[in-house]
Amino acid sequence: MFLLTQYTKEFRYNLRLATPVILGMLGHTLVSFVDNIMVGQLGTAELAAVSLGNSFMFIAMSLGIGFSTAITPLVAEADGEGNFVKGKSSFKHGLFLCMVLGIVLVATVFLARPLMYAMKQPTQVVDLAMPYLSWVAVSLFPLVIFQAFKQLSDGLSLTRYPMYATFLANVINVVLNYMFIFGKFGAPALGVIGAAVGTLVSRVVMIIYLWFLLYSKQQSKAFVTHIKLFALSKKMLSKVFNLGVPSALQMFFEVAIFTAAIWLSGMLGKNPQAANQIALNLSSMTFMVAMGFGVAAMVRVGNQKGLKRFDELRRIAFSIFLLSIILAVIFAILFFTFHQSLPNLYLNFDNPTEAFDNLEVAASAATLLLIAAVFQISDTLQVVTLGALRGMQDVKLPTLITFIAYWVVGFPVMYYLGLHTTYGSSGIWIGLLAGLTVSGVLLFWRFHVLSNELIEAS
Repeated sequence: MFLLTQYTKEFRYNLRLATPVILGMLGHTLVSFVDNIMVGQLGTAELAAVSLGNSFMFIAMSLGIGFSTAITPLVAEADGEGNFVKGKSSFKHGLFLCMVLGIVLVATVFLARPLMYAMKQPTQVVDLAMPYLSWVAVSLFPLVIFQAFKQLSDGLSLTRYPMYATFLANVINVVLNYMFIFGKFGAPALGVIGAAVGTLVSRVVMIIYLWFLLYSKQQSKAFVTHIKLFALSKKMLSKVFNLGVPSALQMFFEVAIFTAAIWLSGMLGKNPQAANQIALNLSSMTFMVAMGFGVAAMVRVGNQKGLKRFDELRRIAFSIFLLSIILAVIFAILFFTFHQSLPNLYLNFDNPTEAFDNLEVAASAATLLLIAAVFQISDTLQVVTLGALRGMQDVKLPTLITFIAYWVVGFPVMYYLGLHTTYGSSGIWIGLLAGLTVSGVLLFWRFHVLSNELIEAS
């Protein structure tokens, strides 16, 4: 017999576990939010330049962050088993691979910079984006290292510590942005480059502070001290690698489709690209909430997998699905209600030389937010279910699902409607909606089937 209370009784703990993750992830998004608002005061070309530069960064970050998520289910499973040696080994090998990947990603972004000139983007935007990307690319290395420590902390259910580190980094980022974008407190006025300087420094601070917090906690101190980083096991390297690569590809396929939206918008002009950036930045904030519940699902499912309690695994996962969908509906209502006023936060209507452009950007962004409101539910469903599947260490078929959803279904729709019909930017976002919906339905079905198989086999 179906009893709703068997799911709702988990809401409080799920919220307690997910909220610090959500706030920490919102903190990451807040870095971009602050960059966009401050840079937006300089003009729509500068805002589009940050959008274009970050499009390269989003792809690289998706690979780094996605790969690092392999650490969380392994640590969570070991924590459920009470096996410290296994948990520390998972973290150490994950940290080593993240450091190697961080170096590769920085080098790749530097080598890829000239591609901006071959992408049919506005020349003015590319000229502004090039130096910004050079600076912000370096911040990839500390970001990926931070992610390794964050995934350890999440796997131990210490989700508050990455949140604290992110908050501190955000304060530093805001202050440095203000100083170096506008030339305040004696600092040089660097414009868009100033936003990149603030990002780089804040990400270095994040690592230092998170390590200190984990060192200060008895539960985690032994994990972050006496790390023999080069005493490696081929078997464990292979295990982390085989989990990390599909996880990285899953995130890459999703982030790349949103990045494609940025590039396609740029082919329509700087105003559609700026409007896309506004809508993307706002929808990213609600997505971080879903990501937080995805991490909660990954941790709790990983714990139950370690305990081999598969009935509880399924029940707890469904409780997280239910809570996250309820919140997604609330966000959809908010986007519908405030779709015309939210874009105004990003634009300076007191600048007469930008008046026409700002009105066009605001109107376009308002329409995109209506579409974003619709895909709140499917986007939430796919990312939370993906977290649960990662907790079960099921990554190969979900990787194929995400590829099909975004690149076999979503991209052709957004390309055709965006560039070959009068829908324009709206057509691009309809393609995003199609991809996210297919992904959400197929991933949920995968979890339903797999969790039932585990229960029947136990």
